[in-house]
Amino acid sequence: MTEPDNTTNPPTVVAIDGPAASGKSSVARRLASALAIDYVNTGEMYRAVTWAALRDGVDIGSETAVAAWVATLDLDCRLKDGRSTILVEGEDPSARLSDDAVNRGVSWVARVPLVRQLLVECQRRLGREAPVVMEGRDIGSVVFPDTRFKFYIDASEEVRARRREAQGITDTVTMRDRMDSSRKNAPLMVADGACVIDSSELDLDQVVARVLQQLAAWNYPADLLQRATPVT
Repeated sequence: MTEPDNTTNPPTVVAIDGPAASGKSSVARRLASALAIDYVNTGEMYRAVTWAALRDGVDIGSETAVAAWVATLDLDCRLKDGRSTILVEGEDPSARLSDDAVNRGVSWVARVPLVRQLLVECQRRLGREAPVVMEGRDIGSVVFPDTRFKFYIDASEEVRARRREAQGITDTVTMRDRMDSSRKNAPLMVADGACVIDSSELDLDQVVARVLQQLAAWNYPADLLQRATPVT
């Protein structure tokens, strides 16, 4: 596929990072909807690869085994109907992305450098195709470090644990935080220049309103900001 020429008028990427259950996915979805631009959930990409690895019986505890397997994997990432989608070997895994086994395994798969390399290439291509809100754990630090519009959504460990439990997810935020923050390749971190928002005592609309206010202060493109749906 021919890459779009965005050298003179590159699309705008809003990067939203944060730990598990911080609310970043909800914020990113609502923000993308408010701005009427595409939403990219990079966590779903890592979950899709994890699901496929488990399906194929790959030893996800072995970086060597995961790397050898993923090198031959057919991944199709694209924007469709306002959001990112991913097919693995032509199959849509979206209904299985919250399986307990995927929840437990995704941090193991995400630590493998080749997995991250392949998915970062997908993410950068999507970010060049159109204005997007992209959420994950390394968007502002690794995937699009040069974007001006970086946010880090956080919350206390107690609040995040309650949110995780309410979602019916059985892994612990402590375990996810430790693995995501300590991995050698693209660890979870606050990107340089990111606006940090603690969502512990804020509802979704309040967080999105703060993001929109900061985007305006950062001179986010007026043609996108002016069409934003009001958030109260």
